[in-house]
Amino acid sequence: MVEVKRRYSAWRGLLVIYKSIADRLRVRLNSADYTIGSPLPGEKKLAEEFGVSRMTIRKAVDLLVGWGLVQRRQGSGTWVTKKDVHHETTNLTGFVEVMRSQGKEVMSEVLEFSIMPAPPAIASLLRIKIDEKIYYSRRVRAVGGKPLMVEDSYMPVKLFRNLSMAHLEGSKFSYIEEECRIIISGNYETLTPVLADAKTAKLLNIAEATPILRITSLSYSDSGEFLNYSVMFRNASEYQVDYHLRRDHAKTLPVSPDSAATQSPQNSTASN
Repeated sequence: MVEVKRRYSAWRGLLVIYKSIADRLRVRLNSADYTIGSPLPGEKKLAEEFGVSRMTIRKAVDLLVGWGLVQRRQGSGTWVTKKDVHHETTNLTGFVEVMRSQGKEVMSEVLEFSIMPAPPAIASLLRIKIDEKIYYSRRVRAVGGKPLMVEDSYMPVKLFRNLSMAHLEGSKFSYIEEECRIIISGNYETLTPVLADAKTAKLLNIAEATPILRITSLSYSDSGEFLNYSVMFRNASEYQVDYHLRRDHAKTLPVSPDSAATQSPQNSTASN
């Protein structure tokens, strides 16, 4: 009986060590030091770093594999396949909706909010008259204290008479659909890799010239009205989007004003 207890205690002790190392590696993988596709250091190097055996490291990495964060590839090592903050999309969902589905809360800090005349480029996108009144807002979206996105947004005043700071601190999708009773039917997105300028880098808490994603998003209603145009800058090292898009031959969608020669996803992710 004493021997059984001793072995059980030893097993529990090893399990605690595996879990502790795996948790520390998990934090590291979710930092800006790693991106999707980055290689994990070899077992020997990690064993030396943590002062444990290679078998212990192997067990810790097994946990990471089980969590879906890394993948072993025979002959080439272990690679990062996912981050804790990620989004797998097969249809149009908002940022807040996605994060809540993963048990995470989004904090939105509104830096600017004003009514302005629509400049020609924005008026063309929203299909409104030049100088027609629009809302302009700039928000920083954070998850777990980490800023993931800077968003500039433009919305027609005529469609959203009572839009407020409080709405922008929450979910725009919820405001549009639940309060305004407007059905969001779809979204056009364009993703472009860019280098963060000084102002954006400061807001995202990253170094200037860090690679980030610039995403333009144009949402439309079931009646064909364009509701919101956003330009988002996302920290690519902290946020993963997995697209699973279906080809639909039968459905005809409204044509985006700036995408006559550009193919856009029918199902996508929008700022929320």
